[in-house]
Amino acid sequence: MRSLLAFISCAFTLAASSAFAETRVFIIANQVDGHGSDQCLARGEKCGASVARTYCQSRDFAQASSYRRVDPDEITGSVPKTGANCSQGRCDEYVAITCQR
Repeated sequence: MRSLLAFISCAFTLAASSAFAETRVFIIANQVDGHGSDQCLARGEKCGASVARTYCQSRDFAQASSYRRVDPDEITGSVPKTGANCSQGRCDEYVAITCQR
């Protein structure tokens, strides 16, 4: 009986600790790097997983749980659609990378 109670207690503690894992979303400019990793991130393709993971690890997070292209209208705060971020009619694209500890 005690071992069952101990098992249930441990299971509850483990479940509760994972529910409080820290998650943070980083919005970054998707810079063309010539290697294609920018398109992997923007399209959410498997080849972007290592780039996203490396980005998260460089900020002391364990893993990247997702990454995707973000429309400038989705970003809180103003991201200009014309001007300094646009050259020859093409504006910067942005990527959201979700990191977890």
